[in-house]
Amino acid sequence: MNFYAARQPILDREKSLVGYELLFRDGLDNVFPQINGDEATSRLIEGSQFTFGLEELTGNKPAYINFTLETLAKGYATTMGSDEIVVEILETVQPGKRLLALTKELKERGYTLALDDYKHQNVWRHFYPYIDIIKIDYLQTPVAQIEEVLEAIKPFPHIKLLAEKVETHEQYQQAMDLGFSFFQGFFFSKPEMVQSKALPPSELTLAELLYETSTTELDLAKITAVFERDVNLSYKLLRYSNSAMFKRRTEIATIKQALVVLGAKEIKKFLSLLFAAQLSSDKPAELMRLSLTRARFAEILAEQHSDQVDSSRAFLTAMMSLLDAILDQSMAEVVERLPLANDIKAALRDGEGELGDYLALVEQYEQAQWQQANGTIDKMKLDAKRVPDAYHEAIQWAHEQMQAIM
Repeated sequence: MNFYAARQPILDREKSLVGYELLFRDGLDNVFPQINGDEATSRLIEGSQFTFGLEELTGNKPAYINFTLETLAKGYATTMGSDEIVVEILETVQPGKRLLALTKELKERGYTLALDDYKHQNVWRHFYPYIDIIKIDYLQTPVAQIEEVLEAIKPFPHIKLLAEKVETHEQYQQAMDLGFSFFQGFFFSKPEMVQSKALPPSELTLAELLYETSTTELDLAKITAVFERDVNLSYKLLRYSNSAMFKRRTEIATIKQALVVLGAKEIKKFLSLLFAAQLSSDKPAELMRLSLTRARFAEILAEQHSDQVDSSRAFLTAMMSLLDAILDQSMAEVVERLPLANDIKAALRDGEGELGDYLALVEQYEQAQWQQANGTIDKMKLDAKRVPDAYHEAIQWAHEQMQAIM
């Protein structure tokens, strides 16, 4: 039985990752209310316990998981450690004595508790001593109602506010000003448009090398010469090629040896991820992690289409898909400055072509837009049963890469 889950990052006021909300559906064509909250929670927990570990999806950060009254009463939350999850009480659960007793019990056992999509009612005050986080839908909740919640929780300073569906930096800044502690949404992957970056010489060198990654055949001699002129690039290449993920029996000692042993596919991958990593050095780490996940996800999917799409091109395109956020420019401006192949530029700028379809599917999946993803999968004639595994593998690979290059 396939297990479908996406994740959405939760960041703090410094834009550091604090956890992920896991979003479950019973297949790519199945969305609420076709599956009820009880079944969604139980299937998510079953999948995380028996299909793969939570750490594979969350990188050892807490998983924010929705619970109904029934799944709380059955003790599903306690099948996972108190440090592994944040128990989100769904907005559909009505406050009452039974829920209050369950909340107290979980709090006594060390669990972190959150009220999801909170709508203020005075009766919730009885729960405040045991609640750690209140989640507010930032798109749907007027500022006046947020201020009412802030006033209500003043006697309970341990309670933190989490803004959901924060999609722009303006929304993020406003929520910061209101006193929110945590933020959920993809605001960090949108350009701030405050001041654009210029590429320093080392990154211009990498940009030139990127052109080599977008061609079918690599000019090994040219690439070797570029690396040999840049000690910083050479160090990173040798460190990467000697990392544990390649499980080499002998250490690599020269640039040419490293390039030959890695091979064309890994060289292309290394150059594109190194370029994105250097550019995003002053951005939230989650931005780089998302770039890596997108890249590997697209690469795996393209391998199902080896006769139609070069998987290396799919990897590069997805890796570059967040450059607008990294450089704080529109994607149209970004692609004009980079020596990328025309089909890659068209996919990044306008979502055109087969590479554009890969980008669309990657974004739909990471945001749990299951119906749209199903349509894209049908259009691309992909094997829908293999997509969830590809996503989970991409997340795990991105975690390994972050350790190797950061």
